[in-house]
Amino acid sequence: MHVKMKLPIRHLMRSTLAVALVAQLGLTGQVHAQSSAKADPWGALKHVHAGVLDVAYAEMGPADGPVVILLHGWPYDIHSYEQVAPALASKGYRVLVPYARGYGDTHFLSASTVRNAEPAALGQDVIDFMDALHVQRAVFGGFDWGARSADIVAALWPERVKALVSVSGYLIGSQAAGKAPLPPKAEYQWWYQFYFATDRGQEGYAKNHRDFAKLIWQLASPKWNFDDATFDRSAAALDNPDHVAITIHNYRWRLGLANGETRYAALEARLAALPKISVPTITMEGDANGAPHPAPEAYAKQFTGKYQFRLINGGIGHNLPQEAPQAFTQAIIDADRL
Repeated sequence: MHVKMKLPIRHLMRSTLAVALVAQLGLTGQVHAQSSAKADPWGALKHVHAGVLDVAYAEMGPADGPVVILLHGWPYDIHSYEQVAPALASKGYRVLVPYARGYGDTHFLSASTVRNAEPAALGQDVIDFMDALHVQRAVFGGFDWGARSADIVAALWPERVKALVSVSGYLIGSQAAGKAPLPPKAEYQWWYQFYFATDRGQEGYAKNHRDFAKLIWQLASPKWNFDDATFDRSAAALDNPDHVAITIHNYRWRLGLANGETRYAALEARLAALPKISVPTITMEGDANGAPHPAPEAYAKQFTGKYQFRLINGGIGHNLPQEAPQAFTQAIIDADRL
């Protein structure tokens, strides 16, 4: 196993100070705004060679604690868990928060590796990450792309998942499903997916990815009054040299406009059958989620084990862990006890 410490891009606080910060900010309430002077809780990021990647990740909590793995979405980063992670660490969990391929300081080990973002590849990345750190089993939490990857791991490798918290529920799909037309209102919500299908969209995202991400944040969480400091810290992760290629491939693959890799074909075939998830699960939704998301009643039958759904009120949008950290933290703890 190759693990090393590496200084982060930005100045960071030690995790012990972050726990105090969480208490100071009042984790008992929902978060709708942050101060302009943002402290960063992570400390020095760690790195591990896992599969095709050098994965940058944050770690908090006791090394011998039960493991929680938190997965971020697009166009966000590990700061979505900036209050959840220290809160869980203070409860005795070992919390791991990796940057996905194409984000932050996670990089491909080889320049010749295909910049592939099909769902099976992202799911395999999580298994490779666990194997590299000798983590046999973990509680998973995720939203957006991170929820999809967590769902995939729970569906295909249930023995590695003790429990699951998934924002917006069951997000496993296939290229065949992605090709099927939706009602106009639903298609309208996916405007950026069709933009990314064009050369103009790829060039536009490469040129304006930060402005694009801020627009997505605003549309997906219309009642979240995040400040510039909060956005800028996460937007720095999108400067990864592979980020544009990963983003474009992900959305083009969904529409059948880009191929995957043969190494993941068997996994994608299993996912196309929409496998059930049998591990204990809590799914969540914010009452003000402006991003495309399925209705809870549409996916409940996909969860065959112990299961709960929670609607989080108070103007909570798509980035639920950062907007409602107490609710997400409690869901992780409760799922672990199901």
